[in-house]
Amino acid sequence: MTKNAIEFPCQFPIKIMGLADLEFEGVVVAILNQYVPDLGEGAIIIKQSAGGKYISMTATIRARSQDQLDNLYRALSGHPKVLMVL
Repeated sequence: MTKNAIEFPCQFPIKIMGLADLEFEGVVVAILNQYVPDLGEGAIIIKQSAGGKYISMTATIRARSQDQLDNLYRALSGHPKVLMVL
């Protein structure tokens, strides 16, 4: 039996990148709220690229399990507005 490298629960940062448009932030927050119902105030930091074409959002969540992280990554990376999830 292999042991996870991550011990749960834990604080876990997720970076989400997409084009800077009016819908991107709302889409990301809606997906995050689906999988992280206790997302706290101030848990998301938003930065715009130097040229203003892209937005990165870093959400620090309280991860409860590897399944939760896997499902969240799949939902975020599967959305057409999301270009990359790290």
